[in-house]
Amino acid sequence: MSDVTPESNQDSNTDTTASGPSISERANDFLSQANEILGKVDWTQMGKYGKAAGIIAVVIVAQIVIKVVVDTVNFFPILPGLLELLGIIVVGQWSWQNLTTSEKRNAVLEKVQNIRKEYID
Repeated sequence: MSDVTPESNQDSNTDTTASGPSISERANDFLSQANEILGKVDWTQMGKYGKAAGIIAVVIVAQIVIKVVVDTVNFFPILPGLLELLGIIVVGQWSWQNLTTSEKRNAVLEKVQNIRKEYID
C-alpha cells in the first residue's frame, strides 16, 4: 500500500477552472459581439439573401432525403432492377405517344421552346 493519505490527494487536485473566464461570461461576451455585428446589418436587403439561403437549404435537405430513399431502395437486391425496368417502360411509352409522328414531335418541340422562352428569356 502507499503511504499517501486521502487528505494529501485533495491538495494535488487544485481548481483549474480559475485560470480563465467562466462559460457564462464567455457566452455573454459572444452574445454581445453577435448582437453588435447583427446591429450593423442592413436588414432591408435580406429578402433576396434569405430567399437564396432558403433555396439552398431546401436543396440540401432534398438531396439528403433522396439519398436516404435511394440507399433504402438499394438495400433490397431486386428492387433497383425493377425500378430501372419501370423507367425504361415509362420512357418507351412516352416516346411512343409523343414522338411517333412528325406532328407530335413538332408539338413537343414547341412545348419545349415555349417553356424555354418563359423561364430563360
